Amino acid sequence: MNRRLVLAGNVIADLVIEVPALPERGGDVIGTRTETTAGGGFNTLVAARRLGTEAVFAGLHGTGRRGDLVREALAAEHIVPLLPARTDGDTGFTVALIDGGGERTFVTSFGVEATLTRSDLDAVAARLRPGDLLQLSGYGLVLPGNGPLLSAFTAGLPADITVCLDPAPLVADIPEAVLTPVLARTDWLSANAREARLLSGHEDPRAAATALRDRLAPGAGVLVRADKDGCWLAAPGEAPVHVPGFPVQAVDSNGAGDAHVGSFLALLGQGHDPLTAARGANAAAAYAVTRSGPATAPNRRELARFLGDDPVAHRLFGRRP
Repeated sequence: MNRRLVLAGNVIADLVIEVPALPERGGDVIGTRTETTAGGGFNTLVAARRLGTEAVFAGLHGTGRRGDLVREALAAEHIVPLLPARTDGDTGFTVALIDGGGERTFVTSFGVEATLTRSDLDAVAARLRPGDLLQLSGYGLVLPGNGPLLSAFTAGLPADITVCLDPAPLVADIPEAVLTPVLARTDWLSANAREARLLSGHEDPRAAATALRDRLAPGAGVLVRADKDGCWLAAPGEAPVHVPGFPVQAVDSNGAGDAHVGSFLALLGQGHDPLTAARGANAAAAYAVTRSGPATAPNRRELARFLGDDPVAHRLFGRRP
């Protein structure tokens, strides 16, 4: 079994700037490295694709240098866009500031991806397959035009589509009328600790995972990502458990959450149980933050090598990756 991952979200350009520390308000700081790459949901798609899962991009992309960059990056990873390029504008971008500790801070400026239409979503719906894993992001739900359309689209998906929601940093700005129908249809919610706190009101990740699962339909599950501490997994019908992480020296944490989500869904779609998939996703995210640059999630051989003699390596790969 190997189900397809479909990203109904945004792939945009990332302007990445490494800085010693963030400047004070009104201040300035000199960057030490600058790079422009594909970002946003691109990292989720790449993480799944490198682990052997078919991945497709079901979002909008524009005509211009940033749109070209996105399509070239997708093609290099053998990821196919479902929708044609829009000719009325370019793809948007994010400025990602990475400080000396590897933490990232974002400012996003949207492009054509903020102009989703019902006909776009009808075209996506027509090309979905039974068993697809559909990934949604709060970045799409927060947009005034896109949010209601994506909410209605998600609520109407057939039961044989597995929906995963990553609420993203702007989760507190998603209108309740948009978020509630999506949560009711979500099969897996994957949030970092801050997002989980904003959604649940709980600082403790275990309590947040429990409260969030209570907001979902019966049979749904929750992951609360806790960076180097791994994650908390509230699998359907089971008490939340802590899934340990893999301590590493972080070099660049940009895209770590996306690597975790994409790896978890890929492993889940390949037939692994949620606990095994979560442990594998922890390893993939840990591997990713030890490398500088875009889309640093591991392929199967790299993940197997990183895991070494860890028991999850045998469950994921057997003797040979």
